[in-house]
Amino acid sequence: MEFKHIFSELIIGYFLLLLLTKILGKTQITQITTFDFVSVLVLGELVGNAMYDTETGIKEITYSILLWGALIYVTEFITQKFRKTRQLFEGKPSIVINKGKIDFHELKKNHLDINQLQHLLRAKDVFSIAECAYAILETDGTISVLKKSAYSNPTKQDMKIPIETTSLPISVILDGEIIRENLPRIGWSEDQLMKELNSQNIPSYKDILYAEWREGSPLYVQSYDMK
Repeated sequence: MEFKHIFSELIIGYFLLLLLTKILGKTQITQITTFDFVSVLVLGELVGNAMYDTETGIKEITYSILLWGALIYVTEFITQKFRKTRQLFEGKPSIVINKGKIDFHELKKNHLDINQLQHLLRAKDVFSIAECAYAILETDGTISVLKKSAYSNPTKQDMKIPIETTSLPISVILDGEIIRENLPRIGWSEDQLMKELNSQNIPSYKDILYAEWREGSPLYVQSYDMK
């Protein structure tokens, strides 16, 4: 009976959590604020604790998850509807480097030390604080950086280079298999793909580890034995 209890509640909890994730949206995964972290943690605890509590049935765990999910949904709705509530539930970004100067007060308020700041800057390819004009600590713990103009990479517009149309690369072969659903997206058939491979002296797509199409460029191909 104990294994049956755990099995049934785990299955129910799994699908309920999956449903809540779909309803609440991708912010639960990609933009984890303090509130999001607590909400996900509590949802996991509700399912985990209920599995080993024989007095807790499916009705109780379903009620708890749905009630907690409703509270999260209402909170997200309120923050979307009323701008002033966002700071309360989500926090606000902090400018930790302002006009090239470290704001120690903001660092202290966010419990961030210099070493942690340097680590976050290096993740943005900024290896010297002297290169940074502004750095903003976002609500999810990441940092956004604006370099000083002297250290910014020149753009094609700055160098007066003709700007090309940006296209999305599309995979057409992966692990020796043709990704057939992607061929219509580039207007190719399998015959056209094979002709392109033959023009590169590749007899079979099964010899290909990865092949990628990009508009205006030759087909990028890497064989299994390519070093």
